[in-house]
Amino acid sequence: MNRKWTLRAGTPDDDNRSYLPFSIIGSDIVVNENGNNSQPYPARLQKFQEVIADGKENIWYEYVPASYDPEKKAPLIVSLHGGLMTGWGQCVYSSWSMLAEREGLLCVFPDASEMMFWCTEGIYESGGPTELDGKTVARAPADYRENHDLNFVRGLIERMKQKYNVDESRIFMQGMSMGNMMTHQFARYYGDLLAGAAGAGGSTFPYCLFDQSGKIKNIAGPVPVWQSRPEHNSHGSDYREAARKNDYNRYYWLKLNECDPLPEIRIHGENNFAFYRGKKADLVYLDIKNRDHGQSLDEAYLYWDYFFSGLRREADGSITMGETNLPRKGDEHAAAFAPGVSRVWWHNRVVELKTAPVRWQKLKYHGLNGGQLVRGEYTCVPVSFLAEMAGGTLSVSEDTLTAALTLPDGRELQFARGSIGCMIDDKLRSMYCEALHREGELLISVEWFARYILDWTATECDGVTYVTDHFAELSYYMAGVIRDILEGNHTFESYEKIMREAIPFLRTSERNTEGN
Repeated sequence: MNRKWTLRAGTPDDDNRSYLPFSIIGSDIVVNENGNNSQPYPARLQKFQEVIADGKENIWYEYVPASYDPEKKAPLIVSLHGGLMTGWGQCVYSSWSMLAEREGLLCVFPDASEMMFWCTEGIYESGGPTELDGKTVARAPADYRENHDLNFVRGLIERMKQKYNVDESRIFMQGMSMGNMMTHQFARYYGDLLAGAAGAGGSTFPYCLFDQSGKIKNIAGPVPVWQSRPEHNSHGSDYREAARKNDYNRYYWLKLNECDPLPEIRIHGENNFAFYRGKKADLVYLDIKNRDHGQSLDEAYLYWDYFFSGLRREADGSITMGETNLPRKGDEHAAAFAPGVSRVWWHNRVVELKTAPVRWQKLKYHGLNGGQLVRGEYTCVPVSFLAEMAGGTLSVSEDTLTAALTLPDGRELQFARGSIGCMIDDKLRSMYCEALHREGELLISVEWFARYILDWTATECDGVTYVTDHFAELSYYMAGVIRDILEGNHTFESYEKIMREAIPFLRTSERNTEGN
């Protein structure tokens, strides 16, 4: 609908940065905490309280935009708060109400039924607390049909359909942290009611996803899914342990949705996207650089523009994945390298290299009486590939110790083994480090070549280097995805191996679910 919406100024609560100060209600107070940013309390947000399911009274909040026309069908967004939060808190900590005005969305923000915690599988079986403020928090029942929160959210969708002109083909769910766990629990049991599900932060415990044999536990079937994993989402645990948990969650939906395990990758600023195409439904994986556990204020817009705007669930249960506001396309001009791996990610596919990249240190010796200091560390890449990347032509000497590269703009570059210099036409310029010679090829710093010669961005994280023609910052979890792809560990066979390794750690108790 593209209605213009302007940001509203708020009053920063800099002296009290508690997670969810209740003084926000009805005010213009905003709270900021490393990218997790609130908006002023929306005037159109309304609170409701009544019995929806199981004879128990629940609370929820509705946001109906000024643009809502009861004569026209409108998409419905069900947005679930994190642990120790509320429905109104999820509204102000997200941008769904802002997007609702632009797109004519109906939004509902339910409260968890017990102590601000959703009743999700695994959360208390994993060694977490079962008491809070002297009250016992119930574990999720073995039979999902007895889970009141699932029944409440399902009943709330029906209530919204009765109350408003909801487009039943465009019902979406999204959650943050524990709300993300609840979203994916709902998707596993009642995902056939949804056209798409998304969430940030909390990933699901593996024993909720797979049985003791590694078989998927699911009832509802394929669902288009978006998983956001902020880079600092590990809650103090080991980053690699958190990354492996992300792998389990990603693999679950890749297999269920019958996705191609090779994605298209786009890194735009801090947002690291992997777009997976599926025969039955798609998957989007987003790693956000330098963000902590939670959701960023713009995520609702990302979910909608890249994903939800093109999704529909047809009457026969199938998913239509149509055109979206923003295309889910990988970077057209980008290359990624992992030292020691003789492959490169180029044009969103894996390309073999004649010689593996080398991670090389620039050292300082002068004045240190035989000691040394590391002044830089770079990924040195075969000049033969850099010629292809730049669209140039390469001429190599017979002994392979020197090479000349002519670029499309006419510049001629000349390199020599052991020299930190590069002749650019008739001018000598120093590179970041000396040219290396390995297996009959010259290798130079791809960071220097990208930045100095091509005016591109070069970004490195956890040993993986990504270069592209626009601003980008590679994040930790995406670096792991790229490394797995380059090492050949992205296939379903490799994921199955991961699951076999995890089986000893899966719970012996089985949920009342069917394999799919």
